[in-house]
Amino acid sequence: MLLDTHVWIWWLMGQPELPVGQRVALDRLAERELPFLSAISLWEAQMLNAKGRLKLNRPFKRWLREAASPEVVRVLPLDVDVVLGLCTLPARFHGDPATESS
Repeated sequence: MLLDTHVWIWWLMGQPELPVGQRVALDRLAERELPFLSAISLWEAQMLNAKGRLKLNRPFKRWLREAASPEVVRVLPLDVDVVLGLCTLPARFHGDPATESS
């Protein structure tokens, strides 16, 4: 399972944007096998924090280290093959999620 940036944040922070049923399903799945997270999500979280759109109860550096720890998610690196794979996405696919994140 590969988590979207927002789903990852909502899941870990218990935000209402992620319905309870989905949160419970993620919790159950994570007990069996940790979800994947793209490395770009780390940068997106940093951008959200810098724009004041990520409200945390601890310093960002500490939150990010905990949220992306190997006990929580498996971070997938961005490499040439991943970036080239983006060329295969349909044209209607979201253009730039990092700049349009809420």
